[in-house]
Amino acid sequence: MDLGFHISDFEIDGGTAAIAGELARIGVAAEASGATWLSFMDHYFQIALTGFPTESAMLEGYTTLGYLAAHTSTIGLGLLVTGVTYRHPGLLAKIVATLDVLSGGRAMLGVGAAWFEREHRGLGVPFPSVAERFERLLIAGGGERKTLRLVAQYGDACNLVGSSPADVGHKLDVLRRHCDDVGRDFDEIRTTIVASNPRPTPDTCDEFVRGMEDYAKLGVHEVLVIPIGGAPAAWIDGMAPSVPRLAELG
Repeated sequence: MDLGFHISDFEIDGGTAAIAGELARIGVAAEASGATWLSFMDHYFQIALTGFPTESAMLEGYTTLGYLAAHTSTIGLGLLVTGVTYRHPGLLAKIVATLDVLSGGRAMLGVGAAWFEREHRGLGVPFPSVAERFERLLIAGGGERKTLRLVAQYGDACNLVGSSPADVGHKLDVLRRHCDDVGRDFDEIRTTIVASNPRPTPDTCDEFVRGMEDYAKLGVHEVLVIPIGGAPAAWIDGMAPSVPRLAELG
């Protein structure tokens, strides 16, 4: 099992002036740890789910990934996930292709229907109905009938919330059935989870690795963890010992 890091806030020790330097250190730390993935959210305002106020610092995702592309050389880069409403499809394709060229082929595009109405209204971005947003080629989400069917048909990867092995196992069974229905080889799809129950820390690496054993048995390829606190690069350094131990799980 591989390890990835997902950065969900920019409340960095030292304030706004310290963000760029810390992001560069995050890239170095993530690669040095042996992690395979580094991602950010695609939001313009902070979301309440992170526990931070909505007025907290938030950077534009693809600009941030471009900066990280220059401070890394091997790790995969992407947004978890790109909101389909924020950019014209042609412009989005150009942005991701540019990132892929500048990063040496390390960009990955995940697309979601977008849901945060407040930031759409705040920035003057149209917020269509759920039906229209799904029609714009949604790949990310949690729905079993539509979203996972689209993954089976078009997706290269499937990321799920690691709420429990039972929940993830059920979702993967649904995805496998959709693959059978559309004639797709389930094993072609890379499956990942976000560790959230509980959220790991450097102090709980042992418990974290043990908790991933059941997910590895389900065939999950990678687990993403979310750094906590104002010094994420140091937090990533603290999680590094878990990388070889996760690899041993398969």
